Amino acid sequence: MVFKGWPAEALEFYEGLAADNSKTYWTAHKAIYDDQVQAPMTELLAELEPEFGKGKIFRPNRDVRFSADKSPYKTAIGAVLEHRGYVQLSADGLGAGNGMWMMATDQLERYRRAVADDASGGELQEIIAEIERHQIEVGGRETLKTAPRGYPRDHPRADLLRNKGLVAWKQWPVAGWLGTAAAKPRIVEFLHTTRPLGDWLDRHVGPATMPARER
Repeated sequence: MVFKGWPAEALEFYEGLAADNSKTYWTAHKAIYDDQVQAPMTELLAELEPEFGKGKIFRPNRDVRFSADKSPYKTAIGAVLEHRGYVQLSADGLGAGNGMWMMATDQLERYRRAVADDASGGELQEIIAEIERHQIEVGGRETLKTAPRGYPRDHPRADLLRNKGLVAWKQWPVAGWLGTAAAKPRIVEFLHTTRPLGDWLDRHVGPATMPARER
């Protein structure tokens, strides 16, 4: 199948789910999710796979075990790409991300060392500046109030040291092109533009060797 975008029914599905996040609504509209939401995402991932690797769609159910919000379903469909990248559709439009959303303890230690180093830290600043020039946001999932312990509060890159993750993000509002194949080149352009950030994180942070935790 060829990716042709998401029809208006996909956005209407999530608008309805936001208003009635219940099993009753989900069951009654599951065919719309399957055909108008999930199927186009599957088609998009198949077309992205040759360059960006296999994609994986996250399950639509929320993990509510440790959450005060017991809403059973996510109000967006999200997918991660094997060679780094994230795609999301919701009633708000299309989103794309690239980076490390949540760093494990060992990753965070390596990240901070690399940021503090003048050579690698300066390189990261240049990468971020170039990405932001394309109207793409770059920031942390969560940040400390000050520089982490062991680093001076007046460090020239204290703003980056405070991050517990680092992600480039672009959100496109709902527009007519979302229902066409024109959605794909926007995702591809984003992934190309943000690739240097992913490469920097691969070189200086790398994969986790221990579970992520709050710190």
